[in-house]
Amino acid sequence: MVNVPKTRKTFCKGKKCKKHTLHKVTQYKAGKASLYAQGKRRYDRKQSGYGGQTKPIFRKKAKTTKKIVLRMECTECKYRKQLPIKRCKHFELGGDKKRKARPDDHVLEKLIMEINGE
Repeated sequence: MVNVPKTRKTFCKGKKCKKHTLHKVTQYKAGKASLYAQGKRRYDRKQSGYGGQTKPIFRKKAKTTKKIVLRMECTECKYRKQLPIKRCKHFELGGDKKRKARPDDHVLEKLIMEINGE
């Protein structure tokens, strides 16, 4: 599982900045496909009328995951850049940070439960 913070200090290539600044991180999402793109218009024209499915429907998907793309926006000049990271099944943005478990943790939890009367 990959956990990425919502803000990151990284280099900004914008004309105003050209230095390390704080960036707001979001996950890239593909936009809605246009009905008026040339390929879609051609496909719809070919599909219309009688004759069933005219083009092959792809059914042999090889990958189970997609590469995660981070979209980073500079907080100073609003310049945006995209940073692809590795493939992962679980992606989290701004989740709780994982902390190292100390040997006394379970003892502390028991004490807290006793104090609360549970």
